[in-house]
Amino acid sequence: MTSVPTLVPPPTTSPVPPASSIALDPHQMARRAVTIGVGKAHESVLTTFVLAVLAGAFIGFGAMFATVASSTVPGSAGLPYGVSKVLMGLAFSVGLILVVVGGAQLFTSNVLLVMAWASGRVSGPAVLRNWAVVYAGNFVGAVGTATLILLSHEYRSAGGGVGLNALRIADGKGELGFVQALVLGILCNMLVCLAVWLSYSARTTADRVAAVVLPVAAFVAGGFEHSVANMYYLPLAAMIKSTAPESFWTSAGTSAGEFTHVGWPVFFENLVPVTIGNIIGGGLVIGGLYWLAYLRHDRS
Repeated sequence: MTSVPTLVPPPTTSPVPPASSIALDPHQMARRAVTIGVGKAHESVLTTFVLAVLAGAFIGFGAMFATVASSTVPGSAGLPYGVSKVLMGLAFSVGLILVVVGGAQLFTSNVLLVMAWASGRVSGPAVLRNWAVVYAGNFVGAVGTATLILLSHEYRSAGGGVGLNALRIADGKGELGFVQALVLGILCNMLVCLAVWLSYSARTTADRVAAVVLPVAAFVAGGFEHSVANMYYLPLAAMIKSTAPESFWTSAGTSAGEFTHVGWPVFFENLVPVTIGNIIGGGLVIGGLYWLAYLRHDRS
């Protein structure tokens, strides 16, 4: 007698996804941060500088987008304060998305190299060299982008409303005292480095974009201070103040004399405390505490 084969029903549960599609856990993210830091610290000076110029330009693009998104025609009613700040933050996140996905080198995220240093994988001088080269490259890229925006006359859009908004943003940054700018720099880079930290868990480009957007939007909405973004905002406003034609001031309904905290000396006065704050917030608070949580035993 021929036996009848037994039919096996198909599985009712979904197959386990391959390991490559599963997001990394925090311990794996910490190891990845160290590996990425080692690679950045050992990159050639020329490559590092070029990637830093790109990062400065990318942050400049994000700052430009944020300025336009929060601008109105002079004299018209704008969006409520909170809505405008959130919209500004969402727009600015484009800058860090370009940095993270495009592979550029940004000073405010490179402070996470302290994790590779604390793990004994790179030397202190190598970290400082990377920071110096990247900071200089970011400066060139951000100021260069601000110069191009000025030459494009984009600031005269919306009847001068975009330029007026740029001046107001810079004037608010310029009137900050040293301690306030320092604290705002700490808070800013805690969120920026958290955005980068979250992106280390990602397996896809979409994951990396999603990880970056909200932390960046939060720091912008909170009015925190980002040194590389200020390399765009403050020089652009200074150039508008010194070169804009009379027709711009008439259209905007204001004058250059009203923006007393806009200018090159104020720019450098702001940059010092904000930069120090960014190092503390990103390098010591985020990088340092995550190293203590996940990697201190690896060192020992």
